[in-house]
Amino acid sequence: MKKLLIKTYGCQMNVYDSARMAELLAPIGYGPTEVAEDADMVILNTCHIREKASEKVYSELGRLKKLKDERQMTIAVAGCTAQAEGAEIIARAPQVDIVVGPQSYHRLPEMIAKIARRGGHALETDFPALEKFDALPKEIATEGVTAFLTVQEGCDKFCTFCVVPYTRGSEYSRPILAIEDEARRMVARGVREITLLGQNVNAFNGEGPDGKPWSLARLCDRLSRVEGLARIRYTTSHPRDMSDDLIAAHGDLEALMPYLHLPVQSGSNKILDAMNRQHTGDHYRDLVRRIRHARPDLALSSDFIVGFPGETDRDFEATLQLVRDVTFASAFSFKYSPRPGTPAAAARRQIPEEVKDARLQTLNMLLLEQQDGFKQSLAGRTLDVLFEKPGRHASQAIGRSPYLQSVHVDDAAHLIGEIRSIRVDGVFPNSLKGSFVPARKKVLAH
Repeated sequence: MKKLLIKTYGCQMNVYDSARMAELLAPIGYGPTEVAEDADMVILNTCHIREKASEKVYSELGRLKKLKDERQMTIAVAGCTAQAEGAEIIARAPQVDIVVGPQSYHRLPEMIAKIARRGGHALETDFPALEKFDALPKEIATEGVTAFLTVQEGCDKFCTFCVVPYTRGSEYSRPILAIEDEARRMVARGVREITLLGQNVNAFNGEGPDGKPWSLARLCDRLSRVEGLARIRYTTSHPRDMSDDLIAAHGDLEALMPYLHLPVQSGSNKILDAMNRQHTGDHYRDLVRRIRHARPDLALSSDFIVGFPGETDRDFEATLQLVRDVTFASAFSFKYSPRPGTPAAAARRQIPEEVKDARLQTLNMLLLEQQDGFKQSLAGRTLDVLFEKPGRHASQAIGRSPYLQSVHVDDAAHLIGEIRSIRVDGVFPNSLKGSFVPARKKVLAH
């Protein structure tokens, strides 16, 4: 059997895509390896959101070239960098045999056969989303009790800093029955928690069994009825698409976890307008208020960009104020980096790197303070924990809280795949320590 190594960069959707690529190549004789030196084929499944992500790929291609000079190896670049840069990748790194975009990787087997017959390079960067999902294997090679499931791809929002509409294409939602079928097959393999993925997942409008478009809320309700599926999450969302029925679902569906990633990017209305986000800071605040009213125990995560072109000290202070007003359990914050082809890359008043650095440090201090405060608030609380894998110590198991934190519990190794009520006894930087809640003693009547 030939050995296949897939290195994944970027978002959870790439994780899902990498798993499906491995499934595609298994029938033609490729089995997994974790070591590049042993691999007959290496696929770099790439991200193009930030400049450093792309440069990491070219650095890795340089290392792979040395291996390919010593032995026979097929090198493929997949994902968003492949879509954005296409033939430029082969020109810059001729050791690459295959370049395939995120909507074309279902053609990998024929691309491999093509270069085996003719030599040279193979390039596919079309946008046939429907064709891709129809062509993927029906068998889901999931391992473990959690899994990703792509339900929506592409983006029609055209934020001025973002390359996703150019690398993933326009928004496309999969049919409800196809998603449900994939979810059932995952559950049959032991999955208890599924995260629904999409570039704008809450813009989902897939065809329902009745032939009409269904919202993400209706999809979540349908999946919550799948026997054995205990938990549902979704990411990534856009504030514009947080519909009334989805907000209500957070209060109505027990399976829908109380943890929401809702990127805001900035607290300044001027910057939000320049980003083409099509919402304001107050709209975001009101949205959060409504969601928390529906689900009081909900924790919020977000994305922030500092140093966007034209951002003043006053604009940055507006972001800090929004963070203070909303409070976040977790967040991802980045310095703005120009991506070629996006409107913001050509904007005037680019912010100096030292200003970006200072603002990012200030923002991160506030976010880390809130993150620590949220974790400390869990001390002594009882949480339902889904046990995922054995821990480092004998009989210990690691579980997942409703808020995506790792929870270490002793004497739980036999509970993988089960959900138990756990009291939080200790809070650490990257995890929680818990113990079983003692069973209540029954009081006998005399």
